[in-house]
Amino acid sequence: MRQGIVEDAVQDTVQDTSLFWFRNDLRLTDNPALSAAFAAGRPVLCVYVLDEESDGTRPLGGASRWWLHGSLTALQAALSAQGQRLLLRRGPAKEILLDLAQAANARAIFWTHRYTAGGRAIDDTIRREFEQRGLSVQSYNGNLLHEPCGLQTASGGPYRVFTPFWRAVRDRGMPRPVIPAPSLSESVALGLASDQLDDWRLVPRKPDWAAGLRACWEPGEAAAQKRLTGFLRDHLSGYAARRDRPDLDVTSRLSPHLAFGEISPVQIWHGVQAHLAACDDRAADDADKFLSELGWREFSHHLLFHFPSLPTGNFDPRFDIFPWRDGDDTLRKWQRGLTGYPIVDAGMRQLWQTGWMHNRVRMIAASFLIKHLLIDWRAGERWFWDTLVDADPANNAASWQWVAGSGADAAPYFRIFNPILQGQKFDPQGHYVRQFVPELADLPDKHVHTPWAAPEHILRDSGISPGRTYPAPIIDHKEARKRALAAFEVIKHR
Repeated sequence: MRQGIVEDAVQDTVQDTSLFWFRNDLRLTDNPALSAAFAAGRPVLCVYVLDEESDGTRPLGGASRWWLHGSLTALQAALSAQGQRLLLRRGPAKEILLDLAQAANARAIFWTHRYTAGGRAIDDTIRREFEQRGLSVQSYNGNLLHEPCGLQTASGGPYRVFTPFWRAVRDRGMPRPVIPAPSLSESVALGLASDQLDDWRLVPRKPDWAAGLRACWEPGEAAAQKRLTGFLRDHLSGYAARRDRPDLDVTSRLSPHLAFGEISPVQIWHGVQAHLAACDDRAADDADKFLSELGWREFSHHLLFHFPSLPTGNFDPRFDIFPWRDGDDTLRKWQRGLTGYPIVDAGMRQLWQTGWMHNRVRMIAASFLIKHLLIDWRAGERWFWDTLVDADPANNAASWQWVAGSGADAAPYFRIFNPILQGQKFDPQGHYVRQFVPELADLPDKHVHTPWAAPEHILRDSGISPGRTYPAPIIDHKEARKRALAAFEVIKHR
């Protein structure tokens, strides 16, 4: 008998039930699909399926797997506190859900929309299978302010430029109200076998590289709410002026909570508005800037929905002939934070240690890989997918293509960040660099972003041996800029 039908026996006379299929919506509050499932009047069986082979979606990277373990642990505890059980299964989602529907005498299944082509395809397949068997399938938008298919340009097509897209979103006014967490009925999963979360081995063991992640993050819905509250209270005021400073801990860091659906954009939107009402709109400009970051997330999902090849193919087909270089050695140095450019190396090391990187530094590091080293943006996107706790198929792809110049509303090809000036501007005292590149900790501020140019006695007094304790730049900035502009000329007039 296949796993999932019964453990020992489930009574043939079990009452009608509903299935709720958790995916990237690992929360109880403001979960429209979950609320609809419990409002249907039947007992609800809650299930999470880890399908890494057949559901058409991209397998999670290592950092995201670590986060998923913590998020599911938190969700299990929240459900258990109200008498519910979260059933865990690993394998083909369609087979598992059909088995559970039969075992639990389910009459309906509920889930939250997803927007990748692979995810939508498997959802369509499962919908057809369930409906053919007479079951109701109900799905809801729970992770975006607005459905991508509901926003169109005046000509009836999808948006390709952020500013008019975000204007159209704002013109729609306030999103729907936040939906309270439902009153949960008693669990109906007691007779059904569940995997043990530890057996999924989502958490690294040998070696255990997640110490930095544990020190920085707390997954789960409660932690997401706590982080939003703290950000609004302590850092929203002044956000617009300070958001680009990686040396200041002033950003929301809500991105991984959004990626796993531990908090919804609707909750964030209304949280911001409530905060503004309480402080007499003193932070209105800061709130607009912060909400525009939520807007970029919306825009990225809009693009992914309408252009499903976004994570793998150039949005601008001219880049299909771009002369990328074979840079395995330089790629490895970039990944390990050994480029010789302190702001780039600090960002890459922050990523490896904490599973996250400040957004300004993400742009600097991505620009360096693409335009200084002429390495295909997809190599960087793959590395970020594996190492980011907030890895998101829409944000990741749209942002990498934006930096490359190949994406929608992209940065112009000739915009090549100078990593020296970027470091000096946004980390003026070098605090960020010193935190993540400790071998430069004793350099004076004047030289912390250009250690190769420091006088010999300064290097000696700071304990730095160029090329040994810290690498020399792997490429000269002026030479790299000249080379990049020449490469872009290949596609400029195509």
